[in-house]
Amino acid sequence: MTPLGATITSEGIRFAAWSSSAHRLWVSIFDEQGNRELDRLELTPDGDGMHALFVSGLAVGARYGLRADGDYAPERGLWFDPDKLLTDPYAVEIDRPYAYHWRLAARRNEGADTASVMPKAVAKALPAAPPILPPLFRPGGLIYELNVRAFTKLHPDVPQEQRGTIAALAHPAIIEHLQRLGVSAVELMPVTASIDERHLPPLGLSNAWGYNPVTFMALDPRLAPGGLTELQDTVAALRRAGIGTILDLVFNHTGESDRLGPTLSLRGLDNQAYYRHRPDGVLVNDTGTGNTIACDHPVVREMVLDTLRHFVCQAGVDGFRFDLAPVLGRVDGMFDPEAPLLRAIIHDPVLCDRVLIAEPWDIGADGYQLGNFRPPFLEWNDRYRDDIRRFWRGDAGMVGALATRLAGSSDAFNVALGPASRSVNFIAAHDGMTLADIVSYERKHNGANGEQNRDGHNENLSWNNGTEGETHDAAITKARFDDQCALLATLFASRGTIMLTAGDEFGRTQKGNNNAYAQDNAITWLDWPARDQALERYASALAALRQAVPALSDTRFLTGQAVDGSDIPDVSWLTETGAPLNESDWNDSSRHRLVMLLGGDDGRLAVMINGDRRQCVFTLPARDGFLWRPAIETQAIDLLRPLPGRGVNFMIEGRTGNGGAGKGS
Repeated sequence: MTPLGATITSEGIRFAAWSSSAHRLWVSIFDEQGNRELDRLELTPDGDGMHALFVSGLAVGARYGLRADGDYAPERGLWFDPDKLLTDPYAVEIDRPYAYHWRLAARRNEGADTASVMPKAVAKALPAAPPILPPLFRPGGLIYELNVRAFTKLHPDVPQEQRGTIAALAHPAIIEHLQRLGVSAVELMPVTASIDERHLPPLGLSNAWGYNPVTFMALDPRLAPGGLTELQDTVAALRRAGIGTILDLVFNHTGESDRLGPTLSLRGLDNQAYYRHRPDGVLVNDTGTGNTIACDHPVVREMVLDTLRHFVCQAGVDGFRFDLAPVLGRVDGMFDPEAPLLRAIIHDPVLCDRVLIAEPWDIGADGYQLGNFRPPFLEWNDRYRDDIRRFWRGDAGMVGALATRLAGSSDAFNVALGPASRSVNFIAAHDGMTLADIVSYERKHNGANGEQNRDGHNENLSWNNGTEGETHDAAITKARFDDQCALLATLFASRGTIMLTAGDEFGRTQKGNNNAYAQDNAITWLDWPARDQALERYASALAALRQAVPALSDTRFLTGQAVDGSDIPDVSWLTETGAPLNESDWNDSSRHRLVMLLGGDDGRLAVMINGDRRQCVFTLPARDGFLWRPAIETQAIDLLRPLPGRGVNFMIEGRTGNGGAGKGS
């Protein structure tokens, strides 16, 4: 099969594109600045929808775009218009960012040629491929989700010209921060080229998250001015520091949106094949963004696989997180965990050992699929997020749910598929309130988004500790600090992989905005000089403890049984008095206290959780010859105090989580 895209040879460039229903395809060649069309050359049909042409004399750096002609009948899903310059779906570089313009969405013969408002693909020789090494990340580690631009935009140690780029992630100050936090892998929110939704420019806003791609391989020039080499170099620098890289990729929709959206690439080449449609020709919208990629189409499936192989082979990434991942497994509209694309990813020789993470829901029929992806897929666990928030908010009857989440969420993940939890545990992510805002706002505050606060989730399972938003009240400030410590301690004590969103370790705030996708400004930019360093030290101490105690990063479900030849159970669930919880205790809706006693070869770890506002003395089981001691030094954070006696009694402040460890027990 002819390779798709632009293949560079010593004599010229071969262009190839696929369309099953276009009557004619052309490649438009532009000048070095990408402004003036120099030539328009028709591709030759090559069978099975392939169209190709070899153009002699062209060299590396040539700017180009595609055009297609055929029937124009949007009501039947046909959008052919040769006045629309189209980005090659296999482009690996574009010469400028996408910018929305009304002409991109104009009907045929109503908007003139769009070449002047479209980026041009750049025929690029790929950099020398790095060796394909095994992923550094292992399940049970800490994933650090970050927005590339927002993460370093205000970092005082990063050179001004590097701030907000992929290259900034390789700066020594950034790597030092990641290492201090015990990060196993960074998860980069989308770095491929995206376009603003059409309603944003009139509001003076832009898409800050990047979940609105046009094509899948080309990096956004604003995030990677150095192109693929910049990503490759940054991945290598992070790897030398012991940190893997995971790319968050969007294969569920594109920025071409609904029938009123722009024609940029796939729509103009073969809308009926690349996107799913209802029988009446209307675009399926399982994503909430206007269109849904037809991942069960063989050509689309191969394009997704080629994209994944591209980033593994050319950049050396550890793996991928898939946005709205059920779309990848939809066959004839319904989710199938054995869908051809999902099977192909798992069994592909290049991809089979990569880290694979699913966001296991979309908004279509049968769209909630938590626990239904097959190993080795890990899955974002929203039940974990919600139950942990409910417990620390003070909701009644949450002790059983808390224990289930701490133990790996065996209710959500089929134990028959393996003894290890595939849960990615998180309390806050890019989508929703920040960790600090969860304990500071009862309601969303999305007025800056221009939608009269109608957007974003209405129920955030959050609380404000007495007043909404900013305050100078010392008691409320302390309560919020303690609640953040409790949430972080719970996360770091949980079985499965854990995920922390950048800045939550030092109290970042979005002022209550729980849908900040359109805020490329101080609302989302991390304020490094103002970070809460006491909270950051506590998070780092928790990270060090998780790394030092194997029982914490072990991903096997907790069962209450002895494992690995030990005579100590992997977990015991105790009351604050040190007695095992009985059925009455589990069903006591007023209970807000719990001890998770973990067994291990290097000692036992007691995670004492006091979700009550009142302080309480916790008693741990005594054993001759052994002594309980605090597992981390809290320094200025006075959350746990050993009491006089045999070292088994600890005073735990209200609404906090902490731990104690006994050597050799």
